[in-house]
Amino acid sequence: MASNIRPAGTFDTDYQQDLAINRTRFSRLIVNALFVALLIVPLLTADGPLGLNIIPVVWVGTIVRIAIYTIAVQGLNILMGYTGQISLGHAAFMGVGAYSAALIVRASDLPFFIVIPLAAIVTAFVGLLFGLPSLRVKGFYLAMATLAAQFIIPWVLRYPLADITNGSRPLNLPDPMIGGINFAPQSAMFYIVIPLAVMLSFLARNIIRTRTGRAFISIRDNDLAAELLGINVFSYKLQAFFISSLYAGIAGALWAFDVGSLSLDKFNLGLSIEFLAMLVLGGAGFPLGALFGVSFLIILNESIIPVVVTNLKVVLPQIFPFLSAVNVESSLVPFLFGLALIVFLILEPRGIAYRWEILKIAWKIRPYSY
Repeated sequence: MASNIRPAGTFDTDYQQDLAINRTRFSRLIVNALFVALLIVPLLTADGPLGLNIIPVVWVGTIVRIAIYTIAVQGLNILMGYTGQISLGHAAFMGVGAYSAALIVRASDLPFFIVIPLAAIVTAFVGLLFGLPSLRVKGFYLAMATLAAQFIIPWVLRYPLADITNGSRPLNLPDPMIGGINFAPQSAMFYIVIPLAVMLSFLARNIIRTRTGRAFISIRDNDLAAELLGINVFSYKLQAFFISSLYAGIAGALWAFDVGSLSLDKFNLGLSIEFLAMLVLGGAGFPLGALFGVSFLIILNESIIPVVVTNLKVVLPQIFPFLSAVNVESSLVPFLFGLALIVFLILEPRGIAYRWEILKIAWKIRPYSY
Protein backbone atom coordinates (compact mmCIF):
# COMPACT_ATOMS: atom_id res chain seq x y z
CA MET A 1 0.00 0.00 0.00
CA ALA A 2 2.21 2.81 1.29
CA SER A 3 5.25 1.53 -0.62
CA ASN A 4 3.53 2.44 -3.89
CA ILE A 5 2.93 6.03 -2.76
CA ARG A 6 5.77 8.51 -2.47
CA PRO A 7 5.95 12.18 -1.58
CA ALA A 8 5.40 14.68 -4.37
CA GLY A 9 8.48 15.18 -6.50
CA THR A 10 9.97 11.72 -5.78
CA PHE A 11 10.28 9.68 -8.97
CA ASP A 12 12.08 6.54 -10.12
CA THR A 13 14.76 6.98 -12.74
CA ASP A 14 15.85 3.34 -13.19
CA TYR A 15 14.63 -0.19 -12.58
CA GLN A 16 16.78 -0.60 -9.47
CA GLN A 17 14.90 2.21 -7.74
CA ASP A 18 11.58 0.78 -8.88
CA LEU A 19 12.41 -2.64 -7.38
CA ALA A 20 13.76 -1.29 -4.08
CA ILE A 21 11.73 -1.98 -0.95
CA ASN A 22 12.73 1.32 0.68
CA ARG A 23 12.37 3.69 -2.23
CA THR A 24 13.48 6.95 -0.64
CA ARG A 25 16.70 7.96 1.09
CA PHE A 26 14.76 9.01 4.18
CA SER A 27 13.09 5.60 4.57
CA ARG A 28 16.43 3.80 4.18
CA LEU A 29 17.96 6.09 6.78
CA ILE A 30 15.15 5.39 9.24
CA VAL A 31 15.36 1.61 8.77
CA ASN A 32 19.14 1.52 9.19
CA ALA A 33 19.00 3.81 12.23
CA LEU A 34 16.38 1.63 13.91
CA PHE A 35 18.46 -1.49 13.26
CA VAL A 36 21.61 0.09 14.72
CA ALA A 37 19.65 1.38 17.73
CA LEU A 38 18.31 -2.13 18.32
CA LEU A 39 21.81 -3.62 18.21
CA ILE A 40 23.16 -1.30 20.92
CA VAL A 41 20.41 -2.18 23.42
CA PRO A 42 22.49 -4.89 25.23
CA LEU A 43 25.40 -2.44 25.50
CA LEU A 44 23.26 -0.06 27.56
CA THR A 45 22.32 -2.63 30.22
CA ALA A 46 24.06 -3.38 33.51
CA ASP A 47 25.27 -6.73 32.11
CA GLY A 48 26.83 -5.07 29.05
CA PRO A 49 30.57 -4.54 28.59
CA LEU A 50 30.18 -0.84 29.43
CA GLY A 51 28.39 -1.55 32.72
CA LEU A 52 25.68 1.01 32.00
CA ASN A 53 22.24 0.74 33.56
CA ILE A 54 20.30 2.88 31.11
CA ILE A 55 18.07 0.05 29.87
CA PRO A 56 16.75 -2.73 32.15
CA VAL A 57 18.35 -6.14 31.54
CA VAL A 58 14.92 -7.76 31.26
CA TRP A 59 14.33 -5.84 28.03
CA VAL A 60 17.00 -7.91 26.28
CA GLY A 61 15.16 -11.16 27.01
CA THR A 62 11.85 -9.63 25.95
CA ILE A 63 13.26 -8.40 22.64
CA VAL A 64 14.85 -11.81 21.95
CA ARG A 65 11.52 -13.53 22.63
CA ILE A 66 9.70 -11.06 20.37
CA ALA A 67 12.23 -11.71 17.58
CA ILE A 68 11.92 -15.51 17.86
CA TYR A 69 8.12 -15.39 17.87
CA THR A 70 8.20 -12.93 14.97
CA ILE A 71 10.09 -15.49 12.88
CA ALA A 72 7.48 -18.14 13.67
CA VAL A 73 4.51 -15.83 12.98
CA GLN A 74 6.18 -14.57 9.81
CA GLY A 75 6.06 -18.14 8.52
CA LEU A 76 2.41 -18.40 9.54
CA ASN A 77 1.78 -15.14 7.68
CA ILE A 78 3.13 -16.67 4.46
CA LEU A 79 0.82 -19.65 4.89
CA MET A 80 -2.30 -17.93 6.21
CA GLY A 81 -1.96 -14.25 5.35
CA TYR A 82 -0.75 -14.67 1.77
CA THR A 83 -1.88 -18.17 0.75
CA GLY A 84 -5.08 -18.36 2.79
CA GLN A 85 -4.30 -21.76 4.36
CA ILE A 86 -5.31 -21.92 8.03
CA SER A 87 -2.99 -23.79 10.39
CA LEU A 88 -3.66 -24.74 14.01
CA GLY A 89 -0.46 -26.73 14.41
CA HIS A 90 2.23 -24.07 14.08
CA ALA A 91 3.47 -24.54 17.64
CA ALA A 92 3.95 -28.26 16.96
CA PHE A 93 6.16 -27.47 13.95
CA MET A 94 8.12 -25.08 16.14
CA GLY A 95 8.55 -27.96 18.57
CA VAL A 96 9.89 -30.16 15.77
CA GLY A 97 12.52 -27.54 15.03
CA ALA A 98 13.46 -27.22 18.69
CA TYR A 99 13.79 -30.96 19.29
CA SER A 100 15.54 -31.53 15.95
CA ALA A 101 18.16 -28.93 16.88
CA ALA A 102 18.58 -30.46 20.35
CA LEU A 103 19.00 -34.00 19.04
CA ILE A 104 21.41 -32.98 16.27
CA VAL A 105 23.64 -30.94 18.56
CA ARG A 106 23.65 -33.68 21.23
CA ALA A 107 24.54 -36.39 18.68
CA SER A 108 27.26 -34.48 16.84
CA ASP A 109 29.86 -31.78 17.29
CA LEU A 110 28.31 -29.51 14.68
CA PRO A 111 28.23 -25.80 15.63
CA PHE A 112 24.80 -24.42 16.32
CA PHE A 113 24.81 -22.09 13.29
CA ILE A 114 24.84 -25.25 11.14
CA VAL A 115 22.38 -27.10 13.37
CA ILE A 116 19.74 -24.39 12.97
CA PRO A 117 19.30 -24.76 9.16
CA LEU A 118 19.41 -28.55 9.47
CA ALA A 119 16.62 -28.47 12.05
CA ALA A 120 14.67 -26.07 9.84
CA ILE A 121 14.90 -28.44 6.86
CA VAL A 122 13.69 -31.37 8.97
CA THR A 123 10.73 -29.26 10.13
CA ALA A 124 9.96 -28.16 6.57
CA PHE A 125 9.64 -31.76 5.37
CA VAL A 126 7.42 -32.60 8.34
CA GLY A 127 5.27 -29.63 7.35
CA LEU A 128 5.02 -31.03 3.83
CA LEU A 129 3.45 -34.22 5.17
CA PHE A 130 0.69 -32.29 6.90
CA GLY A 131 0.32 -29.99 3.90
CA LEU A 132 -0.72 -32.86 1.64
CA PRO A 133 -4.42 -32.64 2.67
CA SER A 134 -4.49 -29.03 1.42
CA LEU A 135 -5.20 -30.31 -2.11
CA ARG A 136 -8.52 -31.85 -1.13
CA VAL A 137 -9.72 -29.70 1.78
CA LYS A 138 -9.67 -26.06 2.75
CA GLY A 139 -11.10 -23.66 5.30
CA PHE A 140 -12.50 -25.30 8.42
CA TYR A 141 -11.55 -28.80 7.23
CA LEU A 142 -7.94 -27.78 6.62
CA ALA A 143 -7.86 -26.28 10.10
CA MET A 144 -8.93 -29.65 11.48
CA ALA A 145 -6.22 -31.40 9.43
CA THR A 146 -3.51 -29.11 10.80
CA LEU A 147 -4.99 -29.46 14.28
CA ALA A 148 -4.17 -33.15 13.98
CA ALA A 149 -0.49 -32.18 13.69
CA GLN A 150 -0.77 -30.35 17.00
CA PHE A 151 -1.71 -33.63 18.71
CA ILE A 152 0.23 -36.17 16.62
CA ILE A 153 3.65 -34.49 16.72
CA PRO A 154 3.87 -34.05 20.54
CA TRP A 155 2.57 -37.62 20.98
CA VAL A 156 5.30 -38.99 18.71
CA LEU A 157 7.95 -36.97 20.58
CA ARG A 158 6.58 -37.99 23.96
CA TYR A 159 6.10 -41.77 23.48
CA PRO A 160 7.62 -43.50 20.39
CA LEU A 161 10.72 -41.25 20.51
CA ALA A 162 10.95 -41.04 24.29
CA ASP A 163 14.35 -42.76 24.35
CA ILE A 164 15.99 -39.87 22.49
CA THR A 165 13.70 -36.95 23.44
CA ASN A 166 13.34 -37.80 27.17
CA GLY A 167 9.58 -37.93 26.68
CA SER A 168 7.82 -35.82 29.31
CA ARG A 169 11.10 -34.99 31.04
CA PRO A 170 13.15 -31.87 30.15
CA LEU A 171 15.78 -32.21 27.44
CA ASN A 172 18.88 -30.10 28.07
CA LEU A 173 21.08 -28.59 25.37
CA PRO A 174 24.79 -27.71 25.51
CA ASP A 175 25.71 -24.05 25.41
CA PRO A 176 25.93 -22.65 21.86
CA MET A 177 29.55 -21.90 21.00
CA ILE A 178 31.18 -20.11 18.06
CA GLY A 179 34.98 -19.88 18.00
CA GLY A 180 35.22 -20.35 21.75
CA ILE A 181 32.61 -17.67 22.44
CA ASN A 182 29.66 -18.77 24.56
CA PHE A 183 26.36 -17.42 23.21
CA ALA A 184 24.24 -18.87 26.03
CA PRO A 185 23.74 -15.50 27.80
CA GLN A 186 20.81 -13.61 26.29
CA SER A 187 22.96 -10.53 25.72
CA ALA A 188 25.14 -12.68 23.41
CA MET A 189 22.24 -14.63 21.85
CA PHE A 190 20.73 -11.23 21.09
CA TYR A 191 23.30 -10.72 18.30
CA ILE A 192 22.35 -14.05 16.72
CA VAL A 193 18.57 -13.78 16.95
CA ILE A 194 18.04 -10.15 15.96
CA PRO A 195 20.04 -10.11 12.67
CA LEU A 196 18.53 -13.46 11.72
CA ALA A 197 14.99 -12.21 12.44
CA VAL A 198 15.61 -9.09 10.35
CA MET A 199 17.03 -11.13 7.47
CA LEU A 200 14.16 -13.64 7.50
CA SER A 201 11.57 -10.85 7.63
CA PHE A 202 13.30 -9.22 4.67
CA LEU A 203 13.24 -12.53 2.77
CA ALA A 204 9.56 -13.05 3.56
CA ARG A 205 8.77 -9.61 2.22
CA ASN A 206 10.71 -10.33 -0.96
CA ILE A 207 9.07 -13.74 -1.47
CA ILE A 208 5.72 -12.02 -1.86
CA ARG A 209 7.12 -9.84 -4.66
CA THR A 210 8.19 -12.86 -6.70
CA ARG A 211 6.17 -15.05 -9.05
CA THR A 212 5.70 -17.56 -6.22
CA GLY A 213 4.38 -14.88 -3.91
CA ARG A 214 1.90 -13.61 -6.48
CA ALA A 215 0.72 -17.19 -6.98
CA PHE A 216 0.21 -17.45 -3.19
CA ILE A 217 -1.96 -14.34 -3.21
CA SER A 218 -4.00 -15.51 -6.19
CA ILE A 219 -4.69 -18.81 -4.45
CA ARG A 220 -5.78 -16.95 -1.33
CA ASP A 221 -8.16 -14.72 -3.26
CA ASN A 222 -9.69 -17.43 -5.46
CA ASP A 223 -8.01 -20.81 -5.85
CA LEU A 224 -10.41 -21.91 -8.61
CA ALA A 225 -9.66 -18.83 -10.72
CA ALA A 226 -5.94 -19.30 -10.06
CA GLU A 227 -6.12 -22.88 -11.31
CA LEU A 228 -7.99 -21.76 -14.45
CA LEU A 229 -5.19 -19.29 -15.10
CA GLY A 230 -2.66 -22.13 -15.17
CA ILE A 231 -1.32 -21.94 -11.60
CA ASN A 232 -0.47 -25.31 -10.09
CA VAL A 233 -2.49 -24.79 -6.90
CA PHE A 234 -1.36 -27.96 -5.13
CA SER A 235 2.32 -27.29 -5.82
CA TYR A 236 2.15 -23.73 -4.50
CA LYS A 237 0.15 -24.79 -1.43
CA LEU A 238 2.87 -27.30 -0.61
CA GLN A 239 5.51 -24.62 -1.13
CA ALA A 240 3.65 -22.38 1.31
CA PHE A 241 3.54 -25.18 3.90
CA PHE A 242 7.24 -25.87 3.30
CA ILE A 243 8.28 -22.23 3.78
CA SER A 244 5.98 -21.76 6.77
CA SER A 245 7.36 -24.86 8.49
CA LEU A 246 10.91 -23.78 7.62
CA TYR A 247 10.37 -20.51 9.49
CA ALA A 248 8.79 -22.37 12.41
CA GLY A 249 11.78 -24.73 12.53
CA ILE A 250 14.24 -21.83 12.66
CA ALA A 251 12.22 -20.18 15.43
CA GLY A 252 12.08 -23.45 17.37
CA ALA A 253 15.82 -24.05 17.05
CA LEU A 254 16.61 -20.51 18.20
CA TRP A 255 14.20 -20.89 21.11
CA ALA A 256 15.87 -24.17 22.10
CA PHE A 257 19.33 -22.62 22.22
CA ASP A 258 17.98 -19.55 24.01
CA VAL A 259 16.28 -21.38 26.89
CA GLY A 260 18.73 -24.32 27.03
CA SER A 261 16.08 -26.84 28.13
CA LEU A 262 13.09 -28.21 26.24
CA SER A 263 9.71 -29.41 27.44
CA LEU A 264 6.82 -30.62 25.29
CA ASP A 265 4.35 -28.66 27.39
CA LYS A 266 5.67 -25.43 25.87
CA PHE A 267 4.51 -26.35 22.34
CA ASN A 268 0.83 -26.84 23.09
CA LEU A 269 -2.37 -25.87 21.32
CA GLY A 270 -2.54 -22.66 23.32
CA LEU A 271 0.68 -21.44 21.71
CA SER A 272 -0.68 -22.22 18.22
CA ILE A 273 -3.82 -20.20 18.97
CA GLU A 274 -1.66 -17.43 20.38
CA PHE A 275 0.32 -17.35 17.12
CA LEU A 276 -2.96 -16.99 15.22
CA ALA A 277 -4.03 -14.16 17.52
CA MET A 278 -0.70 -12.41 16.99
CA LEU A 279 -1.09 -12.60 13.23
CA VAL A 280 -4.70 -11.44 13.19
CA LEU A 281 -4.03 -8.53 15.56
CA GLY A 282 -0.85 -7.54 13.74
CA GLY A 283 -2.43 -7.75 10.31
CA ALA A 284 -2.54 -10.92 8.21
CA GLY A 285 -1.12 -10.34 4.74
CA PHE A 286 1.06 -7.38 5.73
CA PRO A 287 4.88 -7.65 5.95
CA LEU A 288 5.00 -5.99 9.37
CA GLY A 289 1.92 -7.79 10.68
CA ALA A 290 3.97 -10.46 12.49
CA LEU A 291 6.20 -7.94 14.27
CA PHE A 292 3.32 -5.71 15.35
CA GLY A 293 1.15 -8.60 16.54
CA VAL A 294 3.90 -10.33 18.50
CA SER A 295 5.06 -7.10 20.12
CA PHE A 296 1.51 -6.09 21.05
CA LEU A 297 0.57 -9.40 22.69
CA ILE A 298 3.85 -9.87 24.55
CA ILE A 299 3.76 -6.32 25.92
CA LEU A 300 0.08 -6.77 26.79
CA ASN A 301 0.70 -10.04 28.66
CA GLU A 302 3.92 -9.06 30.41
CA SER A 303 3.55 -5.34 31.12
CA ILE A 304 -0.04 -4.07 30.89
CA ILE A 305 -2.20 -6.91 32.24
CA PRO A 306 -0.02 -7.56 35.36
CA VAL A 307 -0.27 -3.90 36.37
CA VAL A 308 -4.05 -3.86 35.88
CA VAL A 309 -4.47 -7.14 37.78
CA THR A 310 -2.37 -5.85 40.69
CA ASN A 311 -4.68 -2.87 41.09
CA LEU A 312 -7.98 -4.67 40.48
CA LYS A 313 -7.32 -7.55 42.88
CA VAL A 314 -7.26 -4.99 45.67
CA VAL A 315 -10.16 -2.84 44.50
CA LEU A 316 -12.68 -5.49 43.40
CA PRO A 317 -12.88 -7.39 46.73
CA GLN A 318 -13.59 -4.06 48.44
CA ILE A 319 -16.43 -3.30 46.04
CA PHE A 320 -17.74 -6.88 45.99
CA PRO A 321 -17.05 -8.45 49.44
CA PHE A 322 -18.13 -11.90 48.24
CA LEU A 323 -15.13 -12.07 45.88
CA SER A 324 -11.87 -13.70 46.98
CA ALA A 325 -8.63 -11.90 46.12
CA VAL A 326 -7.05 -15.19 45.02
CA ASN A 327 -9.93 -16.06 42.70
CA VAL A 328 -10.01 -12.54 41.30
CA GLU A 329 -6.34 -12.65 40.39
CA SER A 330 -6.55 -16.05 38.68
CA SER A 331 -9.64 -15.13 36.65
CA LEU A 332 -8.70 -11.56 35.70
CA VAL A 333 -5.73 -12.52 33.51
CA PRO A 334 -7.68 -14.52 30.88
CA PHE A 335 -10.65 -12.14 31.17
CA LEU A 336 -8.58 -9.02 30.49
CA PHE A 337 -6.69 -10.78 27.70
CA GLY A 338 -9.91 -11.82 25.97
CA LEU A 339 -11.49 -8.40 26.51
CA ALA A 340 -8.46 -6.67 25.00
CA LEU A 341 -8.64 -8.93 21.94
CA ILE A 342 -12.36 -8.29 21.45
CA VAL A 343 -12.02 -4.52 21.77
CA PHE A 344 -9.03 -4.48 19.47
CA LEU A 345 -10.73 -6.56 16.78
CA ILE A 346 -13.75 -4.24 16.88
CA LEU A 347 -11.63 -1.09 16.56
CA GLU A 348 -8.95 -2.47 14.19
CA PRO A 349 -10.35 -5.55 12.41
CA ARG A 350 -7.61 -5.46 9.74
CA GLY A 351 -4.76 -5.26 12.24
CA ILE A 352 -2.13 -2.82 13.42
CA ALA A 353 -0.15 -3.07 10.18
CA TYR A 354 -3.13 -1.82 8.18
CA ARG A 355 -3.41 1.27 10.41
CA TRP A 356 0.35 1.78 10.07
CA GLU A 357 0.03 1.76 6.27
CA ILE A 358 -2.77 4.34 6.46
CA LEU A 359 -0.64 6.58 8.68
CA LYS A 360 2.31 6.33 6.28
CA ILE A 361 0.09 7.23 3.33
CA ALA A 362 -1.33 10.20 5.25
CA TRP A 363 2.21 11.38 6.00
CA LYS A 364 3.33 11.07 2.39
CA ILE A 365 0.40 13.01 0.88
CA ARG A 366 0.36 15.75 3.52
CA PRO A 367 -0.95 18.49 3.53
CA TYR A 368 -3.55 17.31 1.00
CA SER A 369 -6.72 15.58 2.11
CA TYR A 370 -6.96 13.16 -0.84
